[in-house]
Amino acid sequence: MIVGIGPGALDQMTGRARTALEEADCVIGNDTYLAQIRPLLEGKEVVVSRMGEEVDRARRAVALARDRSVAMVSGGDAGIYGMASIVLEVLEHEEVPVPFEVVPGVTAANGAAALLGAPLSGDFAVISLSDLLTPLEVIECRLEHAFAMGVPVALYNPKSRGRPHNLALAIEAARRHLPDTTPVGIVRNAYRPGEQVFVTTLERFESVEGEVDMHAIVIVGTDESRIIEKEGRNGIITPRGYHRKYVY
Repeated sequence: MIVGIGPGALDQMTGRARTALEEADCVIGNDTYLAQIRPLLEGKEVVVSRMGEEVDRARRAVALARDRSVAMVSGGDAGIYGMASIVLEVLEHEEVPVPFEVVPGVTAANGAAALLGAPLSGDFAVISLSDLLTPLEVIECRLEHAFAMGVPVALYNPKSRGRPHNLALAIEAARRHLPDTTPVGIVRNAYRPGEQVFVTTLERFESVEGEVDMHAIVIVGTDESRIIEKEGRNGIITPRGYHRKYVY
């Protein structure tokens, strides 16, 4: 079972994710994600893996699953920038006759959007700015097309020490297609300790860019998005289009 645990808080996990962990004899995953679900691991065989060891982790999980029930833990949703694809690729390559289940979870864009209000109410795009597995020129091409579509764009892996400039390239692409007043939301550590929410505009983005790191999601709205007040602070809404059809 490849289990998406959502943002990390236990009450943000799906019911199936919790029962999958209960059913597992062995739980394997990145040490950060395992720490978030520590109360659910009592009595389990726990295999800890570090960031950057995804392929080895997938192989280990497949090997263990030959004679026991294994839960591979993945942050957010296992099928969105998660462990599902590499585990299934290993299963396919090694031709191991092991039944599998991908257990969905709340992905980072969902969590960040909920804390902001409703910035992703209709069509939207999700793009990772990490060029570890995707060439930067491909990412830049995707950014250009995404912002040209006029839909909100959620940026995963927005900035790290090793690639601090990719976020600036994304904001430059947004500015080529959107007005300066376009709302931008930044959410750090959604539903985890240290949670922070910032709302700004494309014009003023640099004033809060220092808050962005690998624990953040950046959501760029559209020319229809607007800043609203949400529980005493700013949020973002992107109208879905009801105002064009109904009177309310």
